[in-house]
Amino acid sequence: MVDALSQILRLRDNEQAQAVSGKRDENLRLVEAAFGVKIIPRGLDLLISGSDEAVAKTKKALTNMAGLGTGLTSHDVYYAIKLSENGDSTVLNELSSGIVVSTHRGKIIRPKTAGQRRYVGSISRSDIVFAIGPAGTGKTYLAMAVAIASLKKKEVERVILTRPAVEAGEHLGFLPGDLQDKVDPYLRPLYDALYDILGQETYQKYREKGIIEIAPLAYMRGRTLDDSFIILDEAQNCTPAQMKMFLTRLGFGSKAVITGDITQVDLPRGKTSGLVQIQKILRGVEGIGFCYLHESDVVRHPLVQRIIQAYDSYDKSHS
Repeated sequence: MVDALSQILRLRDNEQAQAVSGKRDENLRLVEAAFGVKIIPRGLDLLISGSDEAVAKTKKALTNMAGLGTGLTSHDVYYAIKLSENGDSTVLNELSSGIVVSTHRGKIIRPKTAGQRRYVGSISRSDIVFAIGPAGTGKTYLAMAVAIASLKKKEVERVILTRPAVEAGEHLGFLPGDLQDKVDPYLRPLYDALYDILGQETYQKYREKGIIEIAPLAYMRGRTLDDSFIILDEAQNCTPAQMKMFLTRLGFGSKAVITGDITQVDLPRGKTSGLVQIQKILRGVEGIGFCYLHESDVVRHPLVQRIIQAYDSYDKSHS
């Protein structure tokens, strides 16, 4: 007998039921904690007990999770809960169909949030895209995935990745090694992402042939970049002059994606961030897209979202 404040959600088959429940019902426990309900699995049925509003939100989250079947991940569970809490109608199953590229290990890279889907769509529509948002929202990784996909489809001839080498408390001249050794630490996150997508062997082959280039932003001066996919990472640490220099490198058949987090500017006190300023200069210019990602688009550990929210609250209260 089901009481007045309980509802039943019937799942399709055992595979779907196991995916939604998770190991030792851990997914169900997360949903229970989020909405203050009780969920009892009975075969293919999930008995949900709680207030009318909580039960309705729980059913929406579980239905969204069920749509992904065996492809359900822990991030999907957290995101389904977030969507239901906010009354968002985004369907996770639709996100999963937007495959960008497969890694050398066969892992599929796809947008995992509605914001990421808008971001990938913006890259396909515009020749220059600015992606602005907090750490962990996939700004750089997704841009690289799209760049590698474009390379494989022969839409571009090379991929160029660059970052400003901001001296965060250290002077390049005092670091050991030659110039490449000095700048490599700034570019390490780019290497790591490429190793993950291409594998080290393929990456080295592309690097030796000049198909992939990773260099500090200063190396871009004086060049014209045709038939290239160019990514400027950590752009919040560009000065306005550096930003103008980079944007005017774009040649025919090229795309540029500029990523950054304007809450984490490492420039010396008193220096303006080119990424902050450019939002006023290029807003509304045809062919240029601005995509803003938020803490709800974070695809790292759930604590990262809470940390970002805590910092935002602190900044607002002390502004």
